[in-house]
Amino acid sequence: MADEACSLCQDTGWVLEEIEGRSVAKRCPCYIKKKNPILFEQANSPKRYQKCAFSNFEEHHPSHRHALKISKQFVANYPVQDVGLLFQGPCGVGKTHLSVAIINELIWKKSVPCYFFDFRELIRNIQNSYSSDSPMTESQVLAPVFEKRVMVLDELGARRTTPWVEETIFYIINHRYNNKKVTIFTSNYIDSGEEDEDQREFYFKKSGFDKKGEDTLVDRIGTRLRSRIYEMCKIVNIEGDDYRKKVKQAGYRF
Repeated sequence: MADEACSLCQDTGWVLEEIEGRSVAKRCPCYIKKKNPILFEQANSPKRYQKCAFSNFEEHHPSHRHALKISKQFVANYPVQDVGLLFQGPCGVGKTHLSVAIINELIWKKSVPCYFFDFRELIRNIQNSYSSDSPMTESQVLAPVFEKRVMVLDELGARRTTPWVEETIFYIINHRYNNKKVTIFTSNYIDSGEEDEDQREFYFKKSGFDKKGEDTLVDRIGTRLRSRIYEMCKIVNIEGDDYRKKVKQAGYRF
């Protein structure tokens, strides 16, 4: 049995509302109800993270509380602000959780088209598109990256850049920047802004990075790309221990 047509819009998706003596077309609630699940499916979020929300984000460090507050403000202010976010910090401190929680909130509460891409996966998909037997062209791979209003690029710097990778990512990021498309980044690599090695070591330890000689973000993606990202994003540093490691270790029984 076919579903009955919406009594408000007769399945057109639009309703007329009288505002100050004028008839203004607005989206019918039935359109939003149908659209949001589709946007959620199209967002490409990893299945492991699809249920991430602000409500189930666990705070284990003062910086977690600050990052959660910034994330909620981002959603509340969107689309008035066109500045993205860059979550920086060690592995397992909740960067991806907050990023996916943001796009989930934007989809379900504001019907915003969003997209999630792992940095390494994006590069690999672009490279694979050059193969003669690839099912997708480069333009098809990049279509959602260019078109979606909000994009998460996870694990920025997880793969060392070559001149080709740096140029390709700069092209993508610059395109979104010029078209005022908001981008949210996560990275395990932070930037001290210090050239002195002792100062860099101090900054790493303060931020949870204890490995001597740890790369900075600029070491991984290059100066030009880092400069563009810093121009288009608010930096949010998250500190703490690797929560995933703690949970895994606690789950072992001998």
